[in-house]
Amino acid sequence: MSSSVAYLVIALGCLIGVAGVVIAVVAVSRSRSRSAPRPPAPGDPFRDRDADALRGDPRTLRPGDIVEIRQVPYTVRGSVHLVEGGWSWAEHLLDDAGGVKRWISVETDPDLELVLWTAEPSATVTPGAPTLDVAGRRYTWDESGQARYTATEGTGLDPRGTMRYYDYQAPGGARLSFEAYGEAGWEVALGEKLHRAEVMIYPQSGPGQVG
Repeated sequence: MSSSVAYLVIALGCLIGVAGVVIAVVAVSRSRSRSAPRPPAPGDPFRDRDADALRGDPRTLRPGDIVEIRQVPYTVRGSVHLVEGGWSWAEHLLDDAGGVKRWISVETDPDLELVLWTAEPSATVTPGAPTLDVAGRRYTWDESGQARYTATEGTGLDPRGTMRYYDYQAPGGARLSFEAYGEAGWEVALGEKLHRAEVMIYPQSGPGQVG
């Protein structure tokens, strides 16, 4: 056998060996991808028969319902539903036994977020700055915009309109909010993010009913 023929035989053998390795790697990869279990699709925790479902669904709050927050019961006096582009959320005005104006905001973006707000009528700050100092805490601008709203009786608002807002956050989850409905001036509120376990819903009204 000549040296050139021997070289071709060796080269051909090497190519066949490399091709076999590639085929084996592809086969193992396909086998793993087929056998690997797919992650379960995200479920709705409020439709499961578990402790979270028993606490009620904050997304269905409406006037007349009772919401217990940190073991303090409130009655939902009115609701405001807001839409900005493809984003929507709700704010529910609460009857407070002490006469303090409070409300709870409910948002899914995509996870459920609940915030308890308390009005600060004596605040003198205005929105727009990157940071604001209120009640000894520094808040940093988070987002701002304008949304369309629909409101129920009990809120003191027109049935429909627009609302401008600025939202700020501080370390630890504290919130600062500025809202202006229609041509009204800014309303200032401080917020506390709630854990799901701190909220219990007691529906009092059926579909299509209030109170």
